Amino acid sequence: MGFFDDKQEWLAEVFARYPEDRRRSALMPLLRRVQQDEGYVSFERMKEIAELVGTTATEVAGVMSFYSYYQGLPTGKYHIQVCRTLSCKLAGADELWKTLTERLGILPGEVTPDGRFSLQAVECLGSCHTGPVIQINDEHYIERVTKERLEALLEGLSQDKPLEEVRASLPDEDKMGRPTIELAEGGES
Repeated sequence: MGFFDDKQEWLAEVFARYPEDRRRSALMPLLRRVQQDEGYVSFERMKEIAELVGTTATEVAGVMSFYSYYQGLPTGKYHIQVCRTLSCKLAGADELWKTLTERLGILPGEVTPDGRFSLQAVECLGSCHTGPVIQINDEHYIERVTKERLEALLEGLSQDKPLEEVRASLPDEDKMGRPTIELAEGGES
């Protein structure tokens, strides 16, 4: 049985958004649905989507490879994405990456034996002024991540605490170890 076999009404709604001769435009919503429901998009699902939109599995894989959101392999319960572009590197992303790989004992594309964590190096998460930045699953970014903040984050997630609770309990420090200062609207602090 295919993933979309029991989702015909949903498929009809998605395809109705696009002209018949532009059915490939529905590729992104179909990928997103599989990713949300299954946690990753297997090659079998890529072939199924390709058939539905009238393209090839290779083209579907090409689209997936452009976006860090889509995973072609199973991920852990907490998929940790580390921004590795220049701004975050200069702010300490390499140290965070080293800490993560050593502490978790995995490399990109791997999942910890308990199924809890997986890692991915991603291109710019778009918050260069608050680097280094990481993202857990598809949630809001965690910014100004120091080694101490990372350790607290991993500890909370290891205990399966809700991500928002863990985020709220993180030490409030910038990359220099000073308390963060929020700028007042229209002026400097």
